[in-house]
Order: sequence, then structure tokens, then C-alpha cells
Amino acid sequence: MRSRAAVVVMILALGWPGRAPAQDSTGVPAAGPATASSSPFQLRWWHGVAAVGGVAAISLLDEPANRFFQGQRTGTTDDIASVFRHMGQPEVWATVPVAMLGVGWIAHDDRLVRSGARVGVSLLLAASVTVGAKFTLGRYRPNESTSAYDFSPFSGHGSFPSGHTTMAFALASSLSDEIHRNWATALLYTAATGTGWSRMNDEKHWMSDVVAGALVGITSSKLVNGRWQLFHIRPPQFLVGPGIAAISWSARF
Repeated sequence: MRSRAAVVVMILALGWPGRAPAQDSTGVPAAGPATASSSPFQLRWWHGVAAVGGVAAISLLDEPANRFFQGQRTGTTDDIASVFRHMGQPEVWATVPVAMLGVGWIAHDDRLVRSGARVGVSLLLAASVTVGAKFTLGRYRPNESTSAYDFSPFSGHGSFPSGHTTMAFALASSLSDEIHRNWATALLYTAATGTGWSRMNDEKHWMSDVVAGALVGITSSKLVNGRWQLFHIRPPQFLVGPGIAAISWSARF
């Protein structure tokens, strides 16, 4: 329990925003850390095709990769995996935005409240996509089947994508964009990558599950903080002030 608390405190310290958010012409705080001079990266249909194709190509390595990781598995790798795994579990990813919001409210720091809200919504979006994909596809885990292409839709099997990896990368990407420090970005993404590795070490996920989870997590955070845009859906607006806290999300057609 003490080690878990230390991880949460460290990430919360990293998550304190280093600069005030930009404002639009109406004075309303902007949705994310992107400045007014930067335009969001527009996601196109072929980006989705490329992502799906890339994950499909990686799936060709799923079975040999699983054999490799299990061949290298030892008590030491299990111990290391048990540490990295926490970043993809609720005691870390759920606690961080709640703590940011709580500290922000207590300290009357609207910047921290907005940062915590963006992190929380990013995680919520990533979790929703992941749960839907798991339920729909019903992929068997590597410790349940020797075939990487064993699917049973709506069966309750939930290997694809990796939920731990999704949440770890959503948290890493969100905090990285809030902090704006290269060292913090490297640390956060290294921890998230370690979480993905832990799922393969523990034989809970195929390699393509982990890659897909990373894509979902990063994409979710980039859409929420306004760095990426899809179908003209604007990033959420977080309104924070004395006696008011609200969120709005709109699309332009």
C-alpha cells in the first residue's frame, strides 16, 4: 500500500500544470493546453485505416512474441511487472485526476482543476472505447488459447485491447501535455510502456492488444486536450469559477 501511495503522490506532483491555459475571444478558458496559435491535427479516415492495418500486421507476431516473453519469464520479471502494472489499475489512474481536482478546489487553483478535469475525461473516453471493443470482439487471452486469432464476440472474453495499457497511456499522454516538460514526458511514457510489457510478461495480452491499447489511450487524451481533432468535434470546454463547475462538448457541422 505504501508503494502505491508513493506512485500516486509522484504522479500528482508531476501533474501540476506549469502555465495558465489559453483563453478564447470570450474569455472562456480553452479546452486544453494547446495555444491559440496552434491548430489541432486533423484525423482523417486513412489514419484510422493505417492504425487498423498496423495493428493487424503486428498481430502476425503475436504468437512468437508470446513464446519469447514466456521463455524469458522469471520471478524477477514477475516482480518488475507487478510494479509497472499499477499504472494501469484504478489505484493510480483513477486516483490521480481525483486528487488533482481535490487539491485544485482546496487551493482555489482553477488551472489545476481544469487539468484534473481534462485528465479525467481522457481516461473516461479511453475506458469507454476499450470496454466496448472488449465486449464486441471477445478475443481470447494468450493464457486461454494458443491461437492469436481466437475470437468469440459478446462472449465475455476481453483480451483486445489491453485495458491496463489503454489507461496507462491515456494517463501518461494527458499528464505529459499538461506538464510540458521533456523529462516528465520520458518518465511517464516509460512507465506506460512498462505497463504494456507487464501484460505480455504476465501472459494476459497479445502484443497487438498492447499496441492497440496504447493507440486508444493516446488518441483519447489528444482529442480531449484539443491537440487532435476528429469529424470537427471540438475539445470539451471546462468552466471553473466561484460556485461554478461545468463541462460542455460540441461538434461543428
